[in-house]
Formats: sequence, C-alpha cells, structure tokens
Amino acid sequence: MGQSTSTPNHPHQHHRRHPSSSAAVASLTLLRPKSSPTHFLVDDAPPVSRTGPDPSRIATGDASPPPDYISAIPDECLALVFQFLGTGDRDRCSQVSRRWKLVEGQSRHRLNLNAQSDLLPHIPSIFARFDSVTKLALRCNRRLTSIGDEALVLISVKCRNLMRLKLRSCREITDAGMAEFAKNCRVLRKLSCGSCIFGAKGMNAVLDNCSSLEELSVKRLRGLTDGAAAEPIGPGSAASSLKTICLKELYNGQCFGPLLIGSRNLRTLRLFRCSGDWDRLLQLMSDRVSGVVEVHLEKIQVGDVGLSSLSNFPNLEILHLVKTVECTNFGLVAVAERCKLLRKLHIDGCKAKRIGDEGLSAVAKHCPNLQELVLMGVNPTKSSLDLLASNCLNLERLALCGSDTVGDAEISCIAGKCIALKKLCIKSCPVSNEAMEALASGCPSLVKVKVKKCRNVTCDIADWLKASRGSLSVNLDSGEQEHVDAGASDGGVPDNGVEFPPMFAQTAAASTSGIASSSSGPSRSSLFKSRLGILSGKSLVACTFRKWSQGGGVS
Repeated sequence: MGQSTSTPNHPHQHHRRHPSSSAAVASLTLLRPKSSPTHFLVDDAPPVSRTGPDPSRIATGDASPPPDYISAIPDECLALVFQFLGTGDRDRCSQVSRRWKLVEGQSRHRLNLNAQSDLLPHIPSIFARFDSVTKLALRCNRRLTSIGDEALVLISVKCRNLMRLKLRSCREITDAGMAEFAKNCRVLRKLSCGSCIFGAKGMNAVLDNCSSLEELSVKRLRGLTDGAAAEPIGPGSAASSLKTICLKELYNGQCFGPLLIGSRNLRTLRLFRCSGDWDRLLQLMSDRVSGVVEVHLEKIQVGDVGLSSLSNFPNLEILHLVKTVECTNFGLVAVAERCKLLRKLHIDGCKAKRIGDEGLSAVAKHCPNLQELVLMGVNPTKSSLDLLASNCLNLERLALCGSDTVGDAEISCIAGKCIALKKLCIKSCPVSNEAMEALASGCPSLVKVKVKKCRNVTCDIADWLKASRGSLSVNLDSGEQEHVDAGASDGGVPDNGVEFPPMFAQTAAASTSGIASSSSGPSRSSLFKSRLGILSGKSLVACTFRKWSQGGGVS
C-alpha cells in the first residue's frame, strides 16, 4: 500500500522531497505487487541513536542512548496529529513503525478508491488496515470496467458503519448489489451516485433500509425507466430524515415525485437539467412540505405555476432561477410577497426579458433581509434598483451581468444608497468611467469591484479608483481584444483583455497542433496578422505593462 523507494546510484545524489497538501482528501491507489524493494517497518523497540551518546551524558558517566519521547505519545494523541497531515505525509508516517501504521490506519475515516474490477481481491486487506472508514468514494474511469455487486457487498460487510458513499461511473453495480449494500450499511447518511446503471429498485432499497439518510444526490442514473412504465421512487423510511435532495440530468426525474412529496423535513431542493414538466410536482410538494429554505432550479421546464408554489415555503432563504425561461414577474412577485426571509436571489433570465422591474420591485418591498443579488440577462432600471438600494439595507453582494439597461445612472444610484455593499460585479453592461467615479465616493463598505467586458471603462479610471480608495480591490477586464479579426477568435484567443501572456501560449499551442494548415484552419499569414492585431490595441498593452510595473503580475 505504501510507495516504494530506490537507492540512488550516485553517492552525491539527493533524495527529492515531494510536497503534500494538508487539504487533500485521503486517497488510496491500488498497486500491483512489484519485485522492487519496499520499505521495511521498524519494530516498536526503542530506536538506536545514530548520532551517538550525548557528550553531556558522557561527561556525567551516562553513555546510554537518550530517551525515546515519541514512543511515550499515547495512540489517541498520535491519531490526532495524523488528522492534520495530508495524504502523502500520512502515507510516509505509516512506514515509520508497525505501531504508527496501525494507528494511522485506524484513524483514517475517509478513503478514495479507484473502483476498477481488479480491486475485488484487494478489498479484504484494504479494509483490514483501514477498519474505521466512514466516508468512502468509489470512482472508475468510464472507459474501464468497474467493480460489480460482489465487490460492493464485500465492502458493505467490512464497513457497516459507513456514513457517506460516493459512486462515480460504477456501471457494473446493479439493483441487487445496491439492495444488499443497503441492508448492511443501515447508518448511511449521505449517498451520491453519478453515471451508474442501477435503477428504481436499487434506489428504493436504500430509502427503505437507510432510515438515517440525510442527503441524496443523483446524476445521470441510467437505470431509470422512461415514460409511464417508470417505477416510482420513495418515499421509504428515509423520507422522514432527508434534508437535501439533488437531481441532475435525469431523463425521468419525475419518478422521484413520491420521495419529494413525502420528505416532510426537506430543507434543500436542487433540480438541474431534468427533463419533463415540473409545475405540477412542485405544486404537490409545496402543499405537503413547508420547511424548505433553499431551492435551485436550472434549465428545467417550470413556469409561474411551479414558481408560485414556492411561496408556500415561508422559510425560504435562497432561490436560484437559472435559465427557467417560462418564469415571469408574476411568479417572482408571488414568492417575494410570502417569502420575506429571502437572503440570496440568483436570476439568469437568459435574455428572455420575462423578469424585470415588476418582480424586482416586489423583492425590494417584501424582502428586507436580502444580502446577495445576482442578475444575469435581466434588464432592471433605475426605479427597481433604487428600491432595492433603499429597502434592502443588508445587501452586501450585487452582480449585474448582460444587462442592456444598467448604465452610469443606475450604478450612481447604487453607489449613493447601498451603504452595506461589499462586493460589486458588473459584466457586459453599458457603463463608462462616470460610473467608476461614482464608486469612488459611494458604497463606504465596498471592498471589491469586478468590471468585465464593459468597453467604455478604461484602465486609467481603474487605476485612479484604486488610488483613491487604497483598500479597494479593482479587477478590470475591458474585453478589447474582441475587436480583432475572426481568424484570431477562431484560434481560441481568450476574451480577457488583461491576461496578456496566455494569448501567446494558446496561439503557440495552436500553431504546433496543425492549425497552420490551410485545409483545417486559418493560414500562417492570417494567424500572424491576428497576433499583430492583438498587439495593436494601445490601451490593452498600456494597461498590461502598467500592471506589471506595479508588481501586480498577471492574474
């Protein structure tokens, strides 16, 4: 299980030190037996001093080796020390002695395994050493054969106290394997599965046997039957304990309807890119579940009926509406009028222009606790922004992206009235230097400003804003390189006007990969002209070199 080492051939050759990250998740890679020499474990006997007796002890007539204080450290304290080490350091510590290896194995609670089919014969030895694992991740490359039911059942027998399980691309695990696993791991609290092939029977087995399940995340579950013949999932005994449900990229996510409706203590619901009409299901769910505090809806078919039903969640604090193009001001007004505890609101209108001043004004009037507002593809005007700035006195984070109506007047209104604002992001809006000047004297709590793809904002005004407010972090990306010809954009030039060196890195990579061929892309001359076109923007070069001269580097 450990890493093998080799003796250097040259006496002056030094060992390399491998850096390790303290935040890394403990992982274990399955290694085949090798004929190369491996580490030898040292017995727990007191080690022999390599430097000889202490001269001061010789002077007193005591030539015995110094005491071994490390061996006196209790196992509990040693295990606590191991908890602060990264994966590499823990592996190296386990090779110090048999005692350290035992303590390290018993104190490791999180394990990440490469779940290929050849893992099966090694499972007994792995979990004999790591017998206290409570968090397990099993991942397999999609091109390889994963472990099957036999391996999963064997793991469940060895880890009956397993509390968290993550399955990724384990396509050989069936409903039968999940059923046996659920019977052995009844204290499971979190299950996350993605790109697996088991279906409703396996999922129902987990819900029936794992009564302590609190979090369920399902992504691309291939075994779900599509259409009217789909077997319903839930509610099961876990419905009373579930607090978070996340469904992603499911062809028939509506089969989880009984589980959603029966999870009376649910607090977080996330639906991402799941096909089908969700209005009716959300309506039924909101009539029976009232404690939801967080809802994420992204690229699903939901309209004002489903959005209005969220108003039955009086404790709702976080709402994300991402590219739900059928939602309008009507649904948002219904939510704002009854969900007065709303703290975070994210709306990506996808340029549909169905949510605007009317819905945002309702949020401003009824949700005074709003702290974070993100508007993408939404066109608010000065009237709704003025209400938000005046009524939402706790607003700390504001992002305005892709709005055609947010100009200098709107930013000046925000600068004059948002006294609690700390972070402001403006992207692809028709603002100019005048808006930046307003920020210099407004928003006293402001600590960070990010301006991207606002071409009327120059680098000079950004530098002036930094100088006028020394503690303010200003991140400017004017997006001026988008003026170059199509040959440059086709070559993959990034759209960040400040990040100068990556342009050369990408164009160099493109030229070496065969882009210069006339049959597959732009010619050498057009590519050369595109590079000259990038360099021709005087303001871009001036801004870049000014940033380098100030020691800021390239972000």
